[in-house]
Amino acid sequence: MKINLRRINEAVHFECSNEEGLVVHTDGSPDIGGEGKGVRPMQLLLMSHAACSSIDVVTMLKKLRQPLEDIQVEVNGERDTTQVPAVFNKIHLHYTLKGAIARESAEKAIRLSVEKYCSVGVMLSKTAEITWSLEIVE
Repeated sequence: MKINLRRINEAVHFECSNEEGLVVHTDGSPDIGGEGKGVRPMQLLLMSHAACSSIDVVTMLKKLRQPLEDIQVEVNGERDTTQVPAVFNKIHLHYTLKGAIARESAEKAIRLSVEKYCSVGVMLSKTAEITWSLEIVE
């Protein structure tokens, strides 16, 4: 896996690309000169956690023959700002699944993702307490 980063402006706006040429823009917070031209790196980490876990959940529900129509995840992260670096110490993922899905199957898929399969989440669990909740809508 290889990622490239290049500076876009005189401040802290960067363009990050992968080997396939896909691009993400990142920027710092305004207090360090950021201009709101990209996602902050710690926000990107939470986005990565949601995406990684969602891939697991979609894949597992498909194997369980559950009719998932849509998935949305809201992630809230708390950082310990009393220390440097200010790492996440609490992360909560709220999954909203749409479809006639058995609650037990959804809970199993999410639990396995959060506790075992999502690489991003497993890494983050070294510093953060990770919790989750589930809502199923039809």
